[in-house]
Amino acid sequence: MTDEMKKDGVEIPIEDGTEEVIDEAVDAAEETVETAEEFADATGGADAEADAETEAEAGDTSADASADAAEGDDMQAKYVRLMAEFQNYKKRTAKEKEDIYAFGAEKVMLSLMEVLDNFDRALEQGCSDEKHAEGIKLVHTQLMNALKKNGLEEIEALGEDFDPNFHSAVIMEDTDEYESGKVCFVVQKGYKLNGKVIRPAMVKVAN
Repeated sequence: MTDEMKKDGVEIPIEDGTEEVIDEAVDAAEETVETAEEFADATGGADAEADAETEAEAGDTSADASADAAEGDDMQAKYVRLMAEFQNYKKRTAKEKEDIYAFGAEKVMLSLMEVLDNFDRALEQGCSDEKHAEGIKLVHTQLMNALKKNGLEEIEALGEDFDPNFHSAVIMEDTDEYESGKVCFVVQKGYKLNGKVIRPAMVKVAN
């Protein structure tokens, strides 16, 4: 059986089986299009996944860099703090050594205070033998000079304004010889060692 189709107003005879060939060609073309679309979708998904992986790797790299920077800042801070502590330690130990050199003899000086007190009492009592009295004064002077070379210094008190940092008042006394608040009598001498009071002067203060 022969069919006919028109093209540009001209009837073209179509032999049997031709329509089937055309249908098969159309089906093949449609399958090709579908395959191309599936390939495009698959390729696009792969590309998207690759992009996501790339972005994730970039994020990981950035995070690692930030972590390294934070760790570096932390180490720098620890180093600065350690150096500051070391400098403070050096200053503290240096001060302790100075104090040992300056005040290491404090106990010895305090024990010698009693000897100086006895010298003062002996000199106040006086002596009928002038040579003996002169000998006591000479020994007292030599002892004081030796102690002064090692930092001992007598605290000025008589006639001075009362200062609780250097003087210890034992009594207030009425007197016309000194103004009110002045030290009018020294009961016991006081001493400083390298500027530090090791025994305040015991005094009477004018009322």
